[in-house]
Amino acid sequence: MSSPLQASVGKELAADLLDTVLTSLDDSKAEDVVTLEIAGKSSLADYMVIVSGRSHRHVGAIADHLLKDLKSAGAGTATVEGLSICDWVLIDAGDVIVHIFRPEVRGFYNLEKMWAPEEDAAPHYIG
Repeated sequence: MSSPLQASVGKELAADLLDTVLTSLDDSKAEDVVTLEIAGKSSLADYMVIVSGRSHRHVGAIADHLLKDLKSAGAGTATVEGLSICDWVLIDAGDVIVHIFRPEVRGFYNLEKMWAPEEDAAPHYIG
């Protein structure tokens, strides 16, 4: 188990990483940004960010820009899936997982609903 000090520092680092991600997405004109706090609900990450891009090209540009910003911020190399097709790009930056969808694909998978199956168990929406 981690000490309270380590947990506090980890949460602060995750929040800083989330700020970097959200700033990058805003700069890239990502649409319909939803941030879910999943800490305590999953060991995958502390936050999940789901966004839309207008087209294949926009999804790819958002992903490329985010990867560059993460690297510039010292967040290391994120794991990326789906960049070759750009229907749905997943970027795993450790404490923050980002899903970038074309609108039709996002509607089909509806991750927001998947992560909030019951009203009382709904993840906390941040923004």
